[in-house]
Amino acid sequence: MKGSGMTPLCGGRDGRSSQSALDRSVSSLSDPSDAQPKEAKRKKRRKKEEDLEEDTAGSRRRGKASKTPKHSSRDCRVERRQMKVRDLGLGYDSDEIILFKYCVGSCQSSRTTYDLALKALLHNGSLPRRTARKVSSHPCCRPDRYESVSFMDTHTTWQTIDSLSAASCMCMG
Repeated sequence: MKGSGMTPLCGGRDGRSSQSALDRSVSSLSDPSDAQPKEAKRKKRRKKEEDLEEDTAGSRRRGKASKTPKHSSRDCRVERRQMKVRDLGLGYDSDEIILFKYCVGSCQSSRTTYDLALKALLHNGSLPRRTARKVSSHPCCRPDRYESVSFMDTHTTWQTIDSLSAASCMCMG
């Protein structure tokens, strides 16, 4: 392959190419008597993989340990909903349907020094009542990154709304 202008499909650790997928498929077609057993093996392997996926999915449902971190259905996260641009209430005249992403979920109370001091000040009455009512002592689920959304209005003009949709969410405050 060196000097031929072609790059190897598969490279080993030392940079040398191993047998390519094309070479393997051509060599497997050379003997028609081998095709049937190989196809049967592939089917068995696929079936085994599907069974394994069902077993692992079932074990997650039954509460057994899984490799993915567990999140409560109340955790801060992005939800998606298809809706008409007109329904956004931003004054755009369009019947286009967009995917609007927004943040939902709850956040656990923070334990930073600020939060501890604020809690103490609210509890002992050190802050004026009208101020204390306006203070938020709990974090909320908000977008930390936004995405722009483009659509065509009724006058066949492309419109883009910057920072309309949530790209990701996190607990803030």
